[in-house]
Amino acid sequence: MVVGKVGSVEKKLFKILFSLFFCIAIIFTSIYIYLPEEINIIEGEKHLFSFNLPIEAKINSEKKGVMYLNNEKVKESEISIDLKQPFSLRFVDKNISDIDFNVFGVSLKKAKIDTIPNQKLIPVGKVMGIRIFTDGIMVLGTGYVNGKDGKIYEPSKGVLKTGDLILEANDTEITDKNLLTKIVQEDGKEIKLKINRKGNILYEKIYPIMSNEDDEYKIGIWVRDSTQGIGTITYYNPSTGYYGALGHGILDVDTNDLMTVKSGKLLKANISCIKKGEKGTPGELMGIIIDTLKTNFGSVTKNTEYGIFGKLKDENKDLIENSEFNIALKEEIKTGKAYIYSDILGKGTEKYEVEIERINTLNYDIAKGVILKITDKKLLDTTNGIIQGMSGSPIIQNDKIIGAVTHVFVNDPGKGYGIFIENMLKEEKNI
Repeated sequence: MVVGKVGSVEKKLFKILFSLFFCIAIIFTSIYIYLPEEINIIEGEKHLFSFNLPIEAKINSEKKGVMYLNNEKVKESEISIDLKQPFSLRFVDKNISDIDFNVFGVSLKKAKIDTIPNQKLIPVGKVMGIRIFTDGIMVLGTGYVNGKDGKIYEPSKGVLKTGDLILEANDTEITDKNLLTKIVQEDGKEIKLKINRKGNILYEKIYPIMSNEDDEYKIGIWVRDSTQGIGTITYYNPSTGYYGALGHGILDVDTNDLMTVKSGKLLKANISCIKKGEKGTPGELMGIIIDTLKTNFGSVTKNTEYGIFGKLKDENKDLIENSEFNIALKEEIKTGKAYIYSDILGKGTEKYEVEIERINTLNYDIAKGVILKITDKKLLDTTNGIIQGMSGSPIIQNDKIIGAVTHVFVNDPGKGYGIFIENMLKEEKNI
């Protein structure tokens, strides 16, 4: 009997301890998710934080004497903070720093603190044609070649994969698909390829096959070397000379991979038709991209998940119609009224009213930091909401630029997502 009671007590104790451990795990998992992956701070400005959590944090700064905590200069490169209390931070110089959130001295999570230069931007809102040329030619898929001997060959099988970028063939840089075709046609001998496969450089060999259909050598691949479309310039940065546009990257329509850019152009786009958005069918700005010396307004130098970036030609800076605005970090954004700038009618940038419905400061999806709803009657009558081609339209709230429109809700064209402007600026810094 005594043994039975002891066993019962042990089971109850185990259940209690397990439940306690489970609750603690849930609490700390929730805290971990709540804590930021990164913190952005505008150089020279004071930023207020209120985590209201029963944990501590250590801030490590690369430079000494550039950090101010609660308006007091921190002389050391490291300082501890009690996160139960609100605090303020200010960095008076560009700096690399991080914050280590810890419980009883055990690190729970580390976050980078990024100092963004204190600069003003000009919101643009101009609809432009965008043409980019890939860094190498992209493999869209592999297939068969019917040989002269009646056999079916797959010369690229096991050598090339969808999404590969062919950089060189026989030590010749491949700038377009016509050049690759010329090399394949030369003599039908082994071809040495230099390939970029998801950032890894590989060297492969491939053997062309004489096709029974047209008596030409082939290696059985489909490729693309360029793409074009219509989008909107978000901002022009007078302090750097760069512009940012789209708020999201340009993906290949077949592979869904982010296209790497060797070069690109910002071109004039004549909008001929506006296809309104409907539930389940996104709308679209339809038009013609004009590629001439006169209509080449600037370069495209980078295509990233934060948008595309490049420089405007000096003679085309008169495209910018608006004045400079301060930027707002995500912590400053409020739900409620805001505006977007757009030139969808091609008659100059207009301001349209929207409503910020939700702000996702956790920022797991870079291009979906805010949810906004179109409330402007004129824009709704024209487009029925957000349509393709409006990506990149700058979002303004309280006379500050807060981000850019990125995506439309497929089942509700009146709503869409936006990216935080701080994310675009951080990417611009890396150019």
